[in-house]
Amino acid sequence: MDATPDLIRQLGGGDGALDGIVVLDLSRVLAGPYAAQILADMGATVVKIENPNDPDVSRGFPPYLTAQDQEGAEGAGAAAAQEFSGYYGQYNRGKLGMTVNLAHEEGTKVLKDLVAKADVLVENFRPGTMEKLGVGYDVLKEVNPKIVYTAISGYGHTGSRSRRPAFDSTAQAAGGLWSMNGYPGMAPVRVGTTIGDLSAALFAVIGTLAAVRHVERGGDGQKVDVAQVDSIIALTETAVVDYTVNGTTAEPAGNEHAWVRPYELFDCADGQVFFAGYTDKLWKVSCELFGTPEAADDPETDTMRKRFDKDVYDRKVKPLVDSWFANRTQAELEKLAGDVVPLTALRTIADVVEDPGTAERDMVVEADYGAMGRLRMFGQPIKLSETPADPARTANRLGEHNDQVLAAVGYSPEEIAALKERRTL
Repeated sequence: MDATPDLIRQLGGGDGALDGIVVLDLSRVLAGPYAAQILADMGATVVKIENPNDPDVSRGFPPYLTAQDQEGAEGAGAAAAQEFSGYYGQYNRGKLGMTVNLAHEEGTKVLKDLVAKADVLVENFRPGTMEKLGVGYDVLKEVNPKIVYTAISGYGHTGSRSRRPAFDSTAQAAGGLWSMNGYPGMAPVRVGTTIGDLSAALFAVIGTLAAVRHVERGGDGQKVDVAQVDSIIALTETAVVDYTVNGTTAEPAGNEHAWVRPYELFDCADGQVFFAGYTDKLWKVSCELFGTPEAADDPETDTMRKRFDKDVYDRKVKPLVDSWFANRTQAELEKLAGDVVPLTALRTIADVVEDPGTAERDMVVEADYGAMGRLRMFGQPIKLSETPADPARTANRLGEHNDQVLAAVGYSPEEIAALKERRTL
């Protein structure tokens, strides 16, 4: 094994801020793949490593790009359908694809050879899984003391709950967020996106970059331990200090803020709008915009603290705001006030995807999958002026880059063929 790390770096990545960083992505489904996807968008060379006998289950998640392949299908009397998961494509774009069976001793050797040439490893298995396979952090740091080992799990790698299985909703339940979401007097409602996975991914990226920075300054690599439950707790805003300071336990508040008012959805002539006019300045401007300037001087509602009072809000503030919006459409309201105060129409995802403002920020990008068409997916929200991200790329097929990656770390064609024959790849 005499190949240099530069060889594997040359296989992927790009001109982004993380060009030159090699990431091994052993993770599955969402939290880990999303973290690695962000690193790939930013220019890192990311190698997605899957078990050839048990690949990332998200390859089977909808929606699907499909194409009819006529070639070679005539004997069957019908076209053979080709499919590719749009879900997988969005979270694994720009990655190289490898298969390695870590249940084989040869497979663990392959991983160690890759780790020796890498900067970061990302995994989101239940704690203890990598150790059972003989490739836990304590083993891999001996192979490469500079490796940044990013582990995402439900409850983290320490503590009495660390070995418990977990999904996104586990984190929402255990982290308290679920109990806060919904309407007063009704059963709590799960947040409508996989916020436990997504938040853990973002915290994992932050931790990974901090650890890489430490290595670049001459330090050793380290384990980055991110738990979904911890990530959710960190997203509960004032709920923790409300409890520790006042003994108040957060409860569902519907579309209202816990104490900031007005700050919620309001009905209008053709739908709903979000409006936040809670500061004294915003309230005064809003009263003037909507033709009721005298309301800004009402002694019951003339200060922010008075408007925060629930009784005053329900009796005087909300009815006034309702009267402003009731006979105006979303477009009329945005035209009148959207550039002056926080007021925006409640949009569907279809509205968002087709909104010119979304295109202006490159937040829907396309990747070309040939006969299956072009996958439109969300872009990269981090905009770097000098080293822009590159999110408009395709995802890998299973094991697509086995030969190139192994050759880059020094394997001969004969060695690669032997690994394939023994079903290690």
